[in-house]
Amino acid sequence: MLKPTLLLAMTALASGLSFADINQVKANLAKNSPELNLENLQSTEMKGIYSASLDGQIVYLNADAQHLIAGTMLRVADKKNLTRDLVLKQNSIDWKKLPLQDALKSVQGSGKRQIAVFSDPNCPYCKQLEVELKKLPDVTIYTFVLPLKPQSIKPSKQLFCEKNPAQAWEDLISKGLQPQSTKSCNHPIERNIALAKSLNIQGTPAIIFSNGLKLMGAYPAEQIEKIWTELGL
Repeated sequence: MLKPTLLLAMTALASGLSFADINQVKANLAKNSPELNLENLQSTEMKGIYSASLDGQIVYLNADAQHLIAGTMLRVADKKNLTRDLVLKQNSIDWKKLPLQDALKSVQGSGKRQIAVFSDPNCPYCKQLEVELKKLPDVTIYTFVLPLKPQSIKPSKQLFCEKNPAQAWEDLISKGLQPQSTKSCNHPIERNIALAKSLNIQGTPAIIFSNGLKLMGAYPAEQIEKIWTELGL
């Protein structure tokens, strides 16, 4: 049996080698493709293969960083989807910490499922997502109005002064109808901007599922339903 001191030394050596490998991959990346902004670089169960995040997508590369592969890694023994686990780990937030009182609430059907959306009224992809969201059955949608475009700031604030802000949002993003209220009122826009920054949401639309999974982009309704099924939501 190995002595405790020897066992600790071997563990430290293995950890050091792993760290050295990561550093070498980073050095190769900087040399070969300095323009690539890879995040969360780490080793995988497959020897010599590393995972990273690129624009919110999981990619894989080898130590010389000459090639990138985007796809799904499965563990043959139990068919476990290792890529999905990485996506969930690296793109998750705590749903319970979302200040839902600052969002516009819309209930479709029974409303048993929940999603949160960050949306800019002048974002074309947000408009596309809005159409898809209406196709979803039995869902409660919390919309955090996030005016990233300069022309979106004023109407985003004004819609909260309307008698029915949720309807004012619907009219604004779906029909382009500007809020009519001219009075001042309390609104969550600055808080929503700060929240988005804290969640590393730098664009719109963003979708957050009730298990905390965060995705960027205008997903079709059928794909959102597929994600619900895969996640057991």
